[in-house]
Parts: sequence; structure tokens; C-alpha cells
Amino acid sequence: MAGQGFLARVGGITKQILGIQVSAGAADAGKIPALDATGRFDLSMLPVGVGVQTKPVTASEALDAGNYVNLWDNAGTLNARKADNSNNRPADGFVLAAVANAATATVYPLDAPNTALSSLAVGIRYYLGTAGGVISTPLDAVAQAGTGKIDQCLGKSTSATEILTTDDGYVVL
Repeated sequence: MAGQGFLARVGGITKQILGIQVSAGAADAGKIPALDATGRFDLSMLPVGVGVQTKPVTASEALDAGNYVNLWDNAGTLNARKADNSNNRPADGFVLAAVANAATATVYPLDAPNTALSSLAVGIRYYLGTAGGVISTPLDAVAQAGTGKIDQCLGKSTSATEILTTDDGYVVL
């Protein structure tokens, strides 16, 4: 969606100039910004340190929107894979968009809202499940003892599609 424009005299000719919705950095200095299709400024318009600080990371497997991910050392290169409570992969962040294997994923840190989920019950705490997913029941320390599973609270749902995540750490049972 193109932002609103304004008229300006450029080289003696009246032209319509559109506000920009994504900044290319210094090349866009002095240009007038416009809100994007969501009614917000793109993060590229904000100063460093303002807004959620994401990290571009190579995906070592296909990731679905909303997946919680584990960051790991893949032969000296940081990679993202699905977090999983059953195989020693705690959640380090999440992705809001699907990513193909070997593509660059935008990883959001814990302590930010994961808005790419579905079928959540409002006000319920959610925990790390398998394959990047979530479960609503914490693992039982007695029943799970000795299995090496990860009990990690990810946060509380604020709507049917969002968990306000926390970074409370995890316990290996």
C-alpha cells in the first residue's frame, strides 16, 4: 500500500512525492516517512535500541510462523531450529513468518509478543512443546523425572493468537 503523498517543486516542475514506508538508512535521510499497511512505522525507521531487536539467523530446517526456535552452533555459524522440550532444545526466541530451510529467519527475542499463533485460550500460561509448538500443561517433575525433557514457561496468552512471552529460564527434568 503506497503511503500518502504531497506536492513539491522539483527542478521547476510540480511532482507528487510519496512518503517512504521502509528506510534504506542514510540514503533516505530527509525523506518524509509514511505508516505501513498495519498503520505503524516500519522498524527500519526507528533508532537503534527502540522497538524489538531482532536477529537475522540462518534456519537449519523449515520453520513455521509462530514457531519457537533454538539457536545453536552449526559448525561455527549461528543457526535457528525448532525448539523442542523432548530433545534438549530450549526456546531462545521465535519467528513470526515461515522460513525455508537455509533461508534467513528473523528471530524475535523472548520477552516480546509472539503474534503468529492460533487457537490459544486467553489468560493461560503456555509452555514449550515439541517441534516449535506450545502446550498448556507444564511437564510434571515426578512423571517426567529422568527423561531429560525441558520444562520452560513461555508466557501467558493475551488473545487467541498471541503469547506475551517471558524469559524465565527453564528446567531440565
